[in-house]
Amino acid sequence: MKVVVSGGGTGGHIYPALALINEIKKNDDTVEFLYIGTEKGLEKGIVTRAGIPFQSIEITGFKRKLSMDNVKTVMRFINGVQKSKKYLKEFNPDVVIGTGGYVCGPVVYAAAKLKIPTIIHEQNSLPGLTNKFLAKYVDKVAICFKDAASFFPNDKVVLTGNPRASEVLGHDRLKGKDTLGLQHDKKSVLIFGGSRGAKAINNAVLEMLPTIKDKNYQVVYVTGEVHFDSVMREVEKVGLPSNVIVKPFIHNMHEVLSAIDLIVSRAGATTLAEITALGLPSILIPSPYVTANHQEKNARSLSDHDAAIMLLEQGLTGSELETTIDTILLDDIKLGRMKQASTKLGIPDAAARLYNLMKKITNR
Repeated sequence: MKVVVSGGGTGGHIYPALALINEIKKNDDTVEFLYIGTEKGLEKGIVTRAGIPFQSIEITGFKRKLSMDNVKTVMRFINGVQKSKKYLKEFNPDVVIGTGGYVCGPVVYAAAKLKIPTIIHEQNSLPGLTNKFLAKYVDKVAICFKDAASFFPNDKVVLTGNPRASEVLGHDRLKGKDTLGLQHDKKSVLIFGGSRGAKAINNAVLEMLPTIKDKNYQVVYVTGEVHFDSVMREVEKVGLPSNVIVKPFIHNMHEVLSAIDLIVSRAGATTLAEITALGLPSILIPSPYVTANHQEKNARSLSDHDAAIMLLEQGLTGSELETTIDTILLDDIKLGRMKQASTKLGIPDAAARLYNLMKKITNR
């Protein structure tokens, strides 16, 4: 079997694609892959380091207001379709799967026009423009949140979850604690604002430091590499409590999440897939800087079911964040109920579900 995967721009589109590829390899090591992305996104470096053949096209997104840039985007789309058709005819895949980002537009559209079986994977509760456009042409639409179903043709929608969720399972809790430098006998909260960090979250944590030293729990605080030096200068002024560990970044996040009892984070789709697969309670602070405010919609998919508490970035304070952490971590009954609610929303076998959907539409 030959499989083409396309997805790019951010890790939220790339890592689910790689998780699916890993699942396919686990079941059939004879499958050949081609990944089609862009030169400018994160995908080229990540995919080539993973040893997957890579080809590129040039594409940009549409502006939401009238702009001459949209004319250029149309031309790039047309050229991207033609280039994608060339790659597809040369590789001759059995199926093409798009995991999101502008690059999927011309690639998946070209595949549909060539009558190649196609799937798009939508990670968010609120779909992007590219997947809304492609839904008319593809065979199946795989979704992660039930809320997304209403945006797509009902007969095409399949709830699979996010394949990345499957990769956080099976890791040793005590080993994870040791990796992070945590005590085995205390509850732990992980606070992070995404790969680049989040200034508002950092400010709130800095406000908490003078009082959090008296808490009967541990804090792993990830600043983001961009903010690490400036945060540490502020930490030095007030002192670092013995129960707080500060890190610029955690590269093996999927391995250490099993050591955590509560997570404070943004509401990116991949993060939510991972924490619900593990049944982790969360405090979600959605980024207000994303397209169509889709992270708030993602967060509500958990908070409306009591699996998370959502705090908005605007007006966020250290006192509010600390009180919310205390409300969950220091109340075993509430912590247990949130774990149960999170577990109910999780789809830990997401990678297998998407793989089975792929086999179904290719009759393999």
